[in-house]
Amino acid sequence: MSMKNNRLLSSILSLSMLCAMPLTSYALPDGSQPLGANGPNVDELEKYSDIFARAKKMMDDPKTWNKIPPKVTLCVFSPEGAKGKGYDFAMSYLKQLPKYTQIAKNMGVDLKVTMTSPMDMHIDMASSIAKRKASTDVKFRVYTNEKIASEDFKAGQCDGVAMSNLRAKEFNGFIGSLDAIGAIPSYKHLTEAIQLLAKPEAAKYMVNQDYEIVSIIPMGAAYIMVNDRKINTLAKAAGKKIAVLDFDKSQAKMVQQIGAQPVSVDLTTISGKFNNGQVDIMAGPALIFKPLELYKGMTAADGSTVKGAIVRFPIVQITGVMMMHRGKFPDGVGQLMREFASMQIPMAYSFIDETEKSIDAKYWMDVPAADKPGYMKLMRESRIEMTKEGFYDKRMMSFLKKIRCQFDATNYECSLTDE
Repeated sequence: MSMKNNRLLSSILSLSMLCAMPLTSYALPDGSQPLGANGPNVDELEKYSDIFARAKKMMDDPKTWNKIPPKVTLCVFSPEGAKGKGYDFAMSYLKQLPKYTQIAKNMGVDLKVTMTSPMDMHIDMASSIAKRKASTDVKFRVYTNEKIASEDFKAGQCDGVAMSNLRAKEFNGFIGSLDAIGAIPSYKHLTEAIQLLAKPEAAKYMVNQDYEIVSIIPMGAAYIMVNDRKINTLAKAAGKKIAVLDFDKSQAKMVQQIGAQPVSVDLTTISGKFNNGQVDIMAGPALIFKPLELYKGMTAADGSTVKGAIVRFPIVQITGVMMMHRGKFPDGVGQLMREFASMQIPMAYSFIDETEKSIDAKYWMDVPAADKPGYMKLMRESRIEMTKEGFYDKRMMSFLKKIRCQFDATNYECSLTDE
């Protein structure tokens, strides 16, 4: 999601919309300038006219103001903590929110935003139409341990949270299955999926008890990473030790199917085990390569040669989600956030592209074209089996298959009925 786009909507919907901000530490514009980069123009705003109209209607309603909380805690998982490049970028734009009060004023809302500390914000709002005033103190919490962020959100210590979809699966199994192995071949497929899921017709799938998914953001394709370039086929992975996330049983299942040995890890231990040779293979997006210093596990002990590699073949499209406790914010905020965020998805990939290109070419290894069908077949068979066993949501698998066949109706799977 574009930072400046998010500031626009935040100005209109005030505090409640600030929940979308933390996750954007992983997304930057793709080639084009973000909305309002040089001040919003008529053509840009026209694209969002329906959302702005509904946002204004919401802010004109006194009931909305009755549900604006006086205090909000927004929690975000950032592997590098508050010193990470992505988080710094997000917060730098957040601190510029006070400059956008005129946009809110044009919508009938007087808005004043003050950063009281690097991690604290105070917001004052008033509407002459709704005849209401409100003030809110916003506190940002950064977590380097995603499990703790998840537990704090569940315990109500976070009103909104940004985390990986893999971890968020426990809160919403349908959306959590978006990251199923091999289910989304490209960023075009992912964009289509997110935009369809943002439609009002899909709103019921975004809610589970008190939890609501309010945005889905691409974080990059996950690639296989090996500590030995000789592991260049599925057959050669047999018998090897492969890192699997301790909370995602589907990964262990997949590893067992290829005859390898799963080794349980989390984001605090995966780099150590890979770099020290305790696991031979792992998977992850380019986003984690430098922060976790994974190049150490691919380089000879004397640092002279690169012995491992990142296999340039996406196995999963990793996404992040923003969730909120529904009762904490005005009704209707979640739907508006999803729609607005989905419009920014095409702008989200340049950060991913930039991150991948920043990794030296010597660490990459391509998959022979002849081997790709075998990978796809294995992932499909594994996905179907894991859906039968309840690891993936059957409705999501059917939804994603329709999208794949929409892009390539000649694919052999489109004539089959087993997914």
